[in-house]
Parts: sequence; structure tokens; C-alpha cells
Amino acid sequence: RSTFDVAVVGAGIVGLASARELVRRHPALAFAVLEKEKELAHHQSGHNSGVIHSGIYYKPGSLKAKLCVQGAALCYEYCDQKGIPYKQCGKLIVAVEQDEIPRLKALYERGLQNNVRGLKLIGAKEIQAKEPFCRGLMALDSPYTGIVNYKQVAQSYAEDFQEAGGTILTDFEVTNMEMAKESSSESEDGLKYPVIVRNSKGEEIYCRHLVTCAGLYSDRLSEISGCSPEPRIVPFRGDYLVLKPEKCYMVKGNIYPVPNPQFPFLGFHFTPRMDGSIWLGPNAVLAFKREGYKLFDFSTADFLDAVTYSGLWKLVLRNLSYGLSEMYRACFLSAQVKQLQKFIPEVTINDVLRGPSGVRAQALDSDGNLVDDFVFDGGSGDIGSRILHVRNAPSPAATSSLAIAKMIADEVKRRFEL
Repeated sequence: RSTFDVAVVGAGIVGLASARELVRRHPALAFAVLEKEKELAHHQSGHNSGVIHSGIYYKPGSLKAKLCVQGAALCYEYCDQKGIPYKQCGKLIVAVEQDEIPRLKALYERGLQNNVRGLKLIGAKEIQAKEPFCRGLMALDSPYTGIVNYKQVAQSYAEDFQEAGGTILTDFEVTNMEMAKESSSESEDGLKYPVIVRNSKGEEIYCRHLVTCAGLYSDRLSEISGCSPEPRIVPFRGDYLVLKPEKCYMVKGNIYPVPNPQFPFLGFHFTPRMDGSIWLGPNAVLAFKREGYKLFDFSTADFLDAVTYSGLWKLVLRNLSYGLSEMYRACFLSAQVKQLQKFIPEVTINDVLRGPSGVRAQALDSDGNLVDDFVFDGGSGDIGSRILHVRNAPSPAATSSLAIAKMIADEVKRRFEL
């Protein structure tokens, strides 16, 4: 039978980075990654914008701020070591209305507090020097923001993990966890590998400890293990547009709006991609399926899970007009183009096509608050004490993945005394 010291559930970028860090620190132990899909980094890690964030937005002192700044530096260093291509194309956060300028200046101060390198405020002429087609009153220039293909990064983590002796089991959807009941002669204390993890096909592995990095399913895996169902995951779909190839000359680097302080979603932005295309967006609308990348994807179980949760209704009622306007923009291309024209007036509806979508695993508490920072927890009892759940790893988790992995490895060592 398959036995491991630690099994990591979820082969997204955070799960793979964590598994890689663990096997590097504890080369004598046996590690596995369990992934329900046939390929790695198939969901959030393979459907994001590809931006290497610099750490401007996040509350000073928060894990998000600290891990993003550390993670960005580690990401660039890792890509250099592995020969993974990236572009440090920079980012402008652009104020187009007078009332956005105080918020932009506050963002600048926040970025300085977070030790983000190279930040400066620039005026309208400097904006045009950097982005000839962009109009704005003032912008925050972040030269160290970059872009990369995170799926490629995640696959490189997987290769490192396997080269160090780790095992990756794909097509292994975890549906049950329990403690083995019979004792064994394998160790004087009873079973050496007391946690049984089963998949949807009835196959099982035995392990000493578990780390879950399950993204869109983090709350459900927590419940399966007998731990807390809170915070709950509510899926938000983000639809992108793409600029037609002949119009890509209009955008050189990342162009972002000044964010609305009430929402963690960063608004409609212009994002260059490693393949030379330009993504525009995303919006943020409730998804009716946890992995529902298409407009009409629907899961009865996921839909009922979301709409019977009181926290979602509290969020919806507090932000009704914002939610309705996002839904309107999702349906009508012209409404999305109007948002883009605030920054690049030359963009027309004829210049854009509907593009890909991603689904964000947004953690929500029962009071309807969007959980903005990382959440790690375990549980009580035999299984709960052997599990570390990564409950919420929001954007910029891809940027921060190597820094998050170090923190998870520290926490695993502390909790499980590896």
C-alpha cells in the first residue's frame, strides 16, 4: 500500500510550491501531492492574469503584504535560475478623476510602507511617455511589476518536487479521510501512518499528516476532515476580453484603475501576456459552478451551496448596485468597453473579442465579509490535529507562492513536529 509522511492535497501553484519546500527541507521523509484533475495547475493557477504583483495594495503588516513583497523577489530569482521567461514590463495605476487622486496618494504611501521597490507618482505627461495611448491625471508607477506564465512556473515546481523524490498522484479526487482503526506492529505506538485518504474511485493512501491547498474546494475538504466549514468559499467568475492582435500596440505594460477600497477585486485592467496578447478585465460575477468557466456553466450542488449561505446574502444586499452593474457589464460588451475607454479612449467595440475566464475562490464569513488575508487552520480530534488546511490563499497567491510555501513548511514543522 502507498504510505507517506505528508500528503499535500491540491496541485495548484500553492500546493506544488509547498510540497517542493517540504521535500527540500525533509529529504528523508516521503511526500505525495494528490490532485483530482489529470493535469497540474488546472484551475486558478492556470486561469489567472499572469501578473507578478509588487505588493502595493495590501494592508501594511498583513500576511498578504509581507508575502507578496517577499514572493515577488523569490519568483524573479526562481525564474532566472530555471530559465523561465518573464517580462518586467511595469504597471501604472491611473487616476482618471480628481476624486481618485487622494486614494492614489494613499496607495503610494501604503506601497512605501510595504517596502515596494521603485514606486513613484507621475503626472499626465509622464503617463503618456510610458503609455502613449493612455490618458490620466496622475499615476502610480510600479516598475518592478511583471508578467509570467504561472502554469509553467507551477510545472517547474512539480519537476523539482519529483526530482527530490516526491510522488504526484493525478486523477485522485479526495472524497474521504478517516483514522485507521486497527493497530499494527509497524510502530510501538500503533499505526505509523494512521490517516487513510480515499478518492472517488475507492483507492486509498495512508499518511501521517495532511496539508490541504484545495482552492475552490478548501471549505469542503475541511468539512470532510471534520474541521470548521468557515470561512466558506463563494466562487466569482472573472471574464476577460482580449484586444485584437492588430491593436496590441496600444498597450505596453499593465494599466490598472485606482481600486475601489470596498472590494478586493482590482477592477478592469489592461494586462500584457507572455504570448504577446493583451487581456482586458476581468469583471467579477457570482459563478453558479465552482469550476464554471463558461457563462452558462451550472452545478445544482454549487448553486444551492452558495445561495443557502447567509453570508452571501449579507454581501449581496450590502453591495446590490455594484453587483448589478457587474452583471450588466458581463452581458454587454459595450459596457465593458466604456470602462476601458476611460484609460485608452481609442479602444472601440470593434477592437475587442471575448476572451478566457477564471474563477476566484473568494472566502466569505457568515457576516458577509470578504476574507481578505490568508487563513490557515487545523482542527481538533485525531484527524483534525494531523491536518493543516490552507483555507484562503487569495490573489496574489501565485506571486507569493514561494514565500507562502516557506510559511506553510514552518507551520507544518511546528504543528507536526517533523
